[in-house]
Amino acid sequence: MVMIRRSAPVLAAATLLWWGTPQAVSQQPEPVRYEAECWMDIDGSRATAHCGNPYPVVDRVRLHVECERWWDIDTDGAPVEIHPAGAVSLSERCWKEIRSAWVSHRPRAAD
Repeated sequence: MVMIRRSAPVLAAATLLWWGTPQAVSQQPEPVRYEAECWMDIDGSRATAHCGNPYPVVDRVRLHVECERWWDIDTDGAPVEIHPAGAVSLSERCWKEIRSAWVSHRPRAAD
């Protein structure tokens, strides 16, 4: 009887931990994200993103550049659509150094 009383809190904690994991809470699969594959080249004050779309849906990509200097204006490029099996290169620049650059995606549903 003593063994049951001492192990009951441990058993209860282990059960709560198991039920609190994402696999136990939701068995629904994650939705597939059809985003183009992009890679970035940063050379001094210029950032260039090269994107290719291997998926059967159109992806709208946009290059964002954050400049290092406080007085240098950050840029958000215009969105560009990449059709299936298509590729694009996007380029933006700062006057001086680049702090960070990234690409945002907005996949469009298949027609």
